[in-house]
Amino acid sequence: MTMSGETQNAGSLSDRELQIVELVAAGLTNQEIAEKLDISKRTVDNHISNILTKTATGNRVALVRWALQWGKVCIDEVNCCTLPIAREALPPAKGMLADKIVAAEDSREAL
Repeated sequence: MTMSGETQNAGSLSDRELQIVELVAAGLTNQEIAEKLDISKRTVDNHISNILTKTATGNRVALVRWALQWGKVCIDEVNCCTLPIAREALPPAKGMLADKIVAAEDSREAL
């Protein structure tokens, strides 16, 4: 929480900072994040420090909780928001099972 009692939102984090938050949530250490992003560990340390300040979180656990709360990370399909894929965007389905799936979707749409 900030002094005003409001938690910072994700809009104040850069794309790189959000990328690092995702890697922290995935359980990577600062050294592993540095290697993955091909940057120095010191740069990762600085990013983490800035992220903790911007999000008003005191440690990595609190940061991951913040990221889950704001929907910035998805862990094992928890807290994930996926949009339905339009049927037109899918490749044509084949076989009896595909026909049953399409029929089931059509009957749901009719409701």
